[in-house]
Amino acid sequence: MRWDAVGEALLMVAARRCHLLATIWPALNQGRWVVSDRFADSTLAYQGSAGGVPRADLEALHRLIAEDFAPDLTLILDLPVELGLARAQARRGAETRFERKPRAFHEKLRQGFLDIATREPQRCAVIDAALDADAVHQAVLAALRERLQVQV
Repeated sequence: MRWDAVGEALLMVAARRCHLLATIWPALNQGRWVVSDRFADSTLAYQGSAGGVPRADLEALHRLIAEDFAPDLTLILDLPVELGLARAQARRGAETRFERKPRAFHEKLRQGFLDIATREPQRCAVIDAALDADAVHQAVLAALRERLQVQV
């Protein structure tokens, strides 16, 4: 097990607990929608699949901070590693911590997200993010309509 990945996982779940308490649960209690760009699946993929922390340990941490809470829908924007790295390079800002990791890390990361989608197909929708922006947008809207029965 990689101890740097364990430390990252602990930081992520602590921040997630704060986010649940301060933002997500209050909004849901008020009947509002919540859209989040990352949640427990990101920890499973980054620190678990790519970082080597055992899945069971990460799932136990999530249960500790979130009990049985899970998103109603998770959209996984999937694309080949080379294309993802090229897009990251093109928009490169100050943050390059993950982009600098070796290709093998990114392959494990992608497979980690796809494994989550395979394990939980009722919650996860995989979107082909290699398509142009309009097609990705339309696929996201279709998933929202189909999975959440909303008119968007």
